Order: sequence, then structure tokens, then C-alpha cells
Amino acid sequence: MAGFSEWIVPAPKHTYMEFYYLSDQEYQHKRALWPFLKRIFSCSLQHRKTFWLMVASSCIIAAVDAIFPLLWLSYIDDWITPAIEQYQAGGEQLALIPELIRYGGLFLGLFFVQALAVAGFIFYAGRLGEFVIFDLREAMLRKLQYLSHSFYDRTSIGHLSIRLTSDVHKVTNVIAFGFADLIFGIIMILASLVAMFWYNWRLASIVLLSIPVLLLLAIRVRVFLLGYARKARRAYSQMTANLTENLNGLLVNKTTVQEKAATGRFGKVSRQLRNASYRAAVYHSLYNPIVVVTGSLAAALVVYMGGHMALNQHTGVTIGMLAAFFGYARLIFEPIFDITSYYARAQDSLSAGERIFSLIDEPITIKDVAGVKPFGPLKGEIRFEQVHFHYVPGKPILQHFNLHIPAGQSVAIVGATGSGKTTISKLICRFYEPQQGRILIDGQDYRSRSLGSFRSQLGIILQTPHLFSGSLRDNLRYGRLDATDEEIRQALTLIGAEAFAHRLDEEVGEEGSNFSLGERQLISFARCMLKDPRILIMDEATSSVDALAEADIQRGTEKLVSGRTAIIIAHRLSTIRHCDRILLIEAGRIAEDGSHEELLALGGQYARLYAGQARG
Repeated sequence: MAGFSEWIVPAPKHTYMEFYYLSDQEYQHKRALWPFLKRIFSCSLQHRKTFWLMVASSCIIAAVDAIFPLLWLSYIDDWITPAIEQYQAGGEQLALIPELIRYGGLFLGLFFVQALAVAGFIFYAGRLGEFVIFDLREAMLRKLQYLSHSFYDRTSIGHLSIRLTSDVHKVTNVIAFGFADLIFGIIMILASLVAMFWYNWRLASIVLLSIPVLLLLAIRVRVFLLGYARKARRAYSQMTANLTENLNGLLVNKTTVQEKAATGRFGKVSRQLRNASYRAAVYHSLYNPIVVVTGSLAAALVVYMGGHMALNQHTGVTIGMLAAFFGYARLIFEPIFDITSYYARAQDSLSAGERIFSLIDEPITIKDVAGVKPFGPLKGEIRFEQVHFHYVPGKPILQHFNLHIPAGQSVAIVGATGSGKTTISKLICRFYEPQQGRILIDGQDYRSRSLGSFRSQLGIILQTPHLFSGSLRDNLRYGRLDATDEEIRQALTLIGAEAFAHRLDEEVGEEGSNFSLGERQLISFARCMLKDPRILIMDEATSSVDALAEADIQRGTEKLVSGRTAIIIAHRLSTIRHCDRILLIEAGRIAEDGSHEELLALGGQYARLYAGQARG
């Protein structure tokens, strides 16, 4: 199968982020339903065999349904009516048993064929839905692996989880049975109309003219109901948010004696949900009666006109034909209900589909250009040349920023929150790229070399280390997948964590819950040691651990940075005294630069910060 990105059709004109800032009225007008359905159809066609088997099953079901009225026509006109006429004329009664067996056998045979087709239809429709859902999830996860850091800065993990789970399930309603019902409904309507026009174009015209009226009415009623359903869902979201807030703040409510107020706030949003859901249920209960009555009027008109024609022997309309037309009218009106239901489901799933496709369409801003060459083994020299960078246009973080870090030097970066120290580390990691200026690695602009070859020689240790579900061994091997147990033990010993060598088979638990924060940080050190990077970035690696764990981590840090270029962002200044060089950043510029002893002797801001922390 072709790659997912090759067959997803062009994105709708309006993206999800644009919808986010639209008013409710603008949002309704700009929702691109048909482009969404077009993309879903394109996704489905990637599994052509399953798709066409589903369509074939639909055709068989429709064909059998179309044959039933014809069978009734033959049963009534060719056997029942002559039998009655002969009996009334005083003739011999026709043999009943053989004809009953023949027609009964035909009906049973058709029911059996239809049952097999229905089973196939359900199987292939469900299979198609699962295949497409798998493709969508895989495409989203693949895109998430390569999206730039800026995307994650503006998007919460919770929202991404919703896109990969509940949003995908909502789209399933459109892809699987909703999409299949649409195809079946169209085939059924076409087959019935062909049969009706074949026998009597006048009666068929009555049914045909009623279809657009019924469709328009059903869709308008569905759209009306959808508005109330959305209000109910918004109320549900507000209730869920309030419930989550209440559960997270239970201790605060108790200590501030606000239990009654918290219960009152939840009761208010809960009542709003109850009222919105009640109104939606009331209006929804009116849908079927309205549509059924409208369809019944059309069917009644067929019976009335057909009855007149049947009484007039010159029209060619018989009792059997009238019964067949009534059956065909039912076969047409029922799929219309299914089609309008599909339209409502598609509208309901549209926002979920937009979120899914907006993620798939999200541009990758940090990527290799065509024909890029890889880095060779790095020495670790880093140079910033006249770098300008901003997250938000008009609010610069770095301007005319210059910095040179020789290979093998350990450099600590300190400064107040928002001064730009973390931005520098993100630029070095190429999570972001400068808007102006250059960043050179070993004298080469890192944008001229492949991203993978650079990051494979880069080690990053964050403030809160992340461990994946699985064994300790599996987590350590994230540093190097082919590492042997002996190499893992050596890495643990080098950073002073040899106690973990006997726990390699131990499960780390969800997000490393079976280990303390300090232990998880030591594990991340060992993982980085296995990778043996030429450039090491440590971002507040000890800021969240206690003094005892900090001492262990400090010993591990000194061994880890030895012999490689290291950039250490720190809040606790006592942890960076061993660094070759310390930079104090203020408002995106280097305010002080020197060793720990030199900066203390300078008596500037660094010396004051260090003295303040030393006093406790």
C-alpha cells in the first residue's frame, strides 16, 4: 500500500486552528463537510478489495430486496387473482400446495441469499472501518514523531490523546456502517426506481417527485436537532472539566472549607447538562414521526393513484403491481431515513475529522532539505553567529547573539526565568531554528546536514526524566538498542548507579512509578552514557530532587560530562561549580562569562545569586 501521505487528498481550505477562532455562526457556514467526506472516501479506497466486497454485498442485498416486490406481483397476479376468479366463476379450485411450495421455496431461497449478503456486508463494513482507523492512527502517530517542538509548545498532550482515541472512534461512525449505509441506500433507491419505471412510469414519477421533498425535510430536521445535540455536548464538556477540577482540588476544598461552594458549582453545570440533554431528547423524539408521516403521505398517494388505475382496466395496473409499488415505496423511503441519519452522523463527526486531518496536515517545520549530507563523527564545537530568534513575532528572545563553545568544554547557563537560557539549549538541539543568523556545529551550519546524523550524537537529559512501560533493561537500551547487559552494567557503574545492575528485569511501572525521581534521573544518565553522545544537554536535571539524590546525581553528572561538550542549564548553582565555564544570561544576552571562581571574584549578579542560595 502506498504511504499514507501520498494518498491523503489535499486538506480543506479551513484548518482546525482557523475554526477555533470563528464565531458559532461562522463556524457552521465554513465547516467543510464534503471535503471531509471526500478524504474519508479516499482513505476507504486504499483498501479496494474490502471496499468493493462491501459494495458487492450491498448490491446483492439491494437486488434481493428489489426482487421481493416482483415476487409478490407474480404471486398475486399470476396465481392468487386467477385462483380467486376461477373459484368465483364456479370452476375447479387450483392446486394450492404445489404453488405454495414453489413460492415458499423462492422466498426462503431469497432470504437465505440475503442473510449471507447481510453477514458479508456487516463483516466487510466493519473490516473497512478498522483498516481506515488503523491507517489514520498510524499516520497521526508517524506525524507526531516528526513534528517540531513548536507544535508541542502550543498543543496539550491531552488534546493529542483525544485525537488518537475518541476522535478516531467518532470518525468510525462515518467510515464503517455510516458510509456503508449510504452506499446501500443509494443502490437500493436506484434499483427500486429502475424496477418501478420498468413497470409503470406514472406511479414511479409520483415516488420520484416525493424523494427530494422527503430528503430536504429530513435533512433540515436533522440539522435542527444537531444544534441541540451540540449544546448538550458542550454542556457535557463543561461538566467534565468541572468534575476534573473538583477531584484535583479536593484537598484545597477541604482545607479552605469550600466543599459546599464546590458542590454548588458542580450542581450548576450538571443542571445545565441535564436541561440541554432533555431538550435534545425531546426534539429528537419528533424526528421519526415527522419523517414517517411525510413518507406515508407519498405512499398513500401511490396507493390512491394506483387504485384508480387498477380499477381502470385500460391502464395495465394490476393489484399485484399496486402491491409491488407499495413495497418499492417502502424500499425507497427507508434508505432515505438512513441517508439523512448518515448526513447527521457525518456532521457530528466533522469536527473530530477536522482535528484528525489538521494533525495529519500539520507542516513539519524542522526537516532536512533535499540532498542533505550527514554529519560525520562530531568533535562537539558549537558556535552562534548573529542569531536572532523569537517565539512570537515582535517579541525577540535573542538578538545579535554570539557564542562560541570549544569542543569538550562544559558550559553552565544560568539566569532568571524567561532570560533565554532554555531557548539556547533548544536551538542547539535544533528543536527550533533561528530566524536570522547561523548555528555552526564543528564549523558547519547544522541546517546543511541531516537532522538524524546530528541528534544521533546528541544526548539530552531533562528536568523530569521519562521512563516507558517495560523493564529497566528496555528503558536503558533506549540509549542504544543493541547494548549488551555487560555494557549496561558498565554504564551504570560509570555513573555510580551499580545498584541497578541487579534490577534489570524489574518493571519500571507507569512512567517509572516504581522508582523515585532521583533514581529515574540516574537511569536517564545511564541511558545517555550508553548512547555516548559528543554533545550533552542537561536542562535543570537536579532541580526537582532532594539533597541526597542531588549528591548522587552530581557525581553522575561529573562522570557523564567528562570528555564531551556539555551544556548544563541549572537553577541550583552549587551543582555547576565543576563546569569549565558559566554563562549568566539576562534578557537574551550574555551578562557574565567565566569560571565559578572568576564570577565570584567579579562580584556581579552571579556572585549575589550564589551567596543568596548558600544562605539558604
